[in-house]
Amino acid sequence: MNRTVIFAALVVAASRAWAAPAAITPDEAAFRTTYRTLVETDTTLAHGDCTLAAARMADTLRAAGFSDDRLIAYAAPDHPREGGLVAILPGHSSALKPLLLVAHLDVVEARREDWPRDPFVLTETGGYFHARGAFDDKAQAAIFVDALANLSRAHAKPKRTIKLALTCGEETNGAFNGAQWLAENRRELIDAAFALNEGGGGRTDGRAGGAKVIAQTIQIGEKTFANFVLETRNRGGHSSAPRPDNAIYQLAHALDRIEAYTFPVEFTPITTVYFHDVGTARGGAVGAAMVALAADPADGPGYRAALWQVDTDAFLHANIRTTCVATMLDAGHAPNALAQRARATVNCRIFPGHNVDAIGHELERVIGDPEVGVTALAPLRPAPPPPPLDPAVLDPARKLVAKYWPGVALVPAMANGYTDATFLTAAGIPTYGAPGLWGDPDGNGVHGLDERISVQSLMTGRLFLDDLIRAYAF
Repeated sequence: MNRTVIFAALVVAASRAWAAPAAITPDEAAFRTTYRTLVETDTTLAHGDCTLAAARMADTLRAAGFSDDRLIAYAAPDHPREGGLVAILPGHSSALKPLLLVAHLDVVEARREDWPRDPFVLTETGGYFHARGAFDDKAQAAIFVDALANLSRAHAKPKRTIKLALTCGEETNGAFNGAQWLAENRRELIDAAFALNEGGGGRTDGRAGGAKVIAQTIQIGEKTFANFVLETRNRGGHSSAPRPDNAIYQLAHALDRIEAYTFPVEFTPITTVYFHDVGTARGGAVGAAMVALAADPADGPGYRAALWQVDTDAFLHANIRTTCVATMLDAGHAPNALAQRARATVNCRIFPGHNVDAIGHELERVIGDPEVGVTALAPLRPAPPPPPLDPAVLDPARKLVAKYWPGVALVPAMANGYTDATFLTAAGIPTYGAPGLWGDPDGNGVHGLDERISVQSLMTGRLFLDDLIRAYAF
């Protein structure tokens, strides 16, 4: 197969004000309104309201012809602002199980003082939409709402029932999680043959002044998520008389050892295909190294040089091994006292095939100090096997990728992070991260400052996902 990327350079749109976009159709204008409404509804855990965002999306679908009995709002009584919505567009085939569309409404916290602009006001500039949630995951949520609204307005009659689950809690481990709640309490609402979720999508070459898509991926499986607390304790004392047994230094030494440790390289059938196909399309030194590792992921000739090259890319480094990194610190009780306690949170993304206990024991071994406590924090996520490489899911997506991006392959990929697919796949609903939207190599500020998505990615991704939904349901 010829995998040469021949996708034409994307033209970066001229900067323009949100209120007066140039030459857009009424259909696109309606989508922009849905997208802006969703993005500008604060849905952070600290002070946002997913229930309000879900209600606004229900209003959009109701205006498009959805009846109230097909718009099921839900919220746990003890989490009234973390509710969601299930919308159902009935199909006429009793032989075909439904298609489930899943998108989370909640977003990571964003402080106004840290951002160059208000993170909860959607801004269009330089060919990008900027805001918290502009990409993760309100782009896909708005696309799914828009797709169902358009089908309803057209009085479309799909063969397969289409369900949409808008959920809350995906971004915060330990908070209420809507996908988990639905799987455990209202399984009948989301029952489906398979689901489309976040996690897939394309990547550009990052070229300044214009970029081209070098791959489109469909997410099949993901790492397990776990937080560990490292803790040291002693009797403390007055800071004027320091002692060798210092809780902070003891913890720092443990963190130094974790920083210096690299987990072994591992491959699955999915990551092997990903490294070969994306490496071929990417080209250059990193691309060649990806192909070399896919061909020989053991310690063969040229292995170390290829691994060194791949490890220069943070995503690729993490995609072939378990990773553990310190993310939070808490120590001491007074500026003039020796610390009696020091704690650190270490976040691990665990490669398939390893359980949380085994990684905890490995951290203890690496630290090599029995006085440093290592404790896994609840709740522990399930670790289901990846969904199958099902031709009924993959083939329609491949055909559409070939149509939209000639020469670009659709590649199965494993996610370094975790998504709500964890809960849905564990509940018996195979869940795939949909292709379509694409980002840049720098990550587009997702979970960080100045989150953004290119206008071209959002608008083309919208058309692609609408076609994909129709391919599965009609």
